[in-house]
Amino acid sequence: MNSQSLKKPTLFFVSFILSGLFFAQGIFAATAKEIDVSVDVALERFYKEVPGSKSFSKKAKGMLVFPSVIKAGIGLGAEYGEGAMRIGGKTADYYNTMAASVGFQLGAQSKSIVMLFMTDGALKEFQNSEGWKAGVDGSVALIELGMGDSLDTANVKDPIIAFIFGQKGLMYNLTLEGSKFNKLKK
Repeated sequence: MNSQSLKKPTLFFVSFILSGLFFAQGIFAATAKEIDVSVDVALERFYKEVPGSKSFSKKAKGMLVFPSVIKAGIGLGAEYGEGAMRIGGKTADYYNTMAASVGFQLGAQSKSIVMLFMTDGALKEFQNSEGWKAGVDGSVALIELGMGDSLDTANVKDPIIAFIFGQKGLMYNLTLEGSKFNKLKK
């Protein structure tokens, strides 16, 4: 069996997985209530796992929470998740996030994402967009904490900051670069 005969099944399999992640959103889309419950659980975990996050979050003008973003790939990868924008502790809108990637990758992972909008301008620009892309439409500072570290709100001056936590699976990728966020109609 030559390498050419292996390429066709692999490409078919990757295409099948990627299309499933992107097109399943309409078939398996969560209800507003399901998203809200998942967001509540993710925020509880966020406050528990990231020391200082609760006081830091109180300074945010808005919080975009994705309880579970699933990524899968074999050479080509795709990810998808649904979440909610919370303003003043209440859900304002629902969003999805999608991204595709190319490069050495094999496996699947699930992660939670919390994005904090620290200024009114950054929040309004995000909410008024027709599909906002991280790294293109706005810069997102990804906060990484080591064991025992806690947040220091005096040192973080970025208008949008993000936390990725709760990674499960065989793929490790801490980035939001290229992720696209779209408002859902719920």
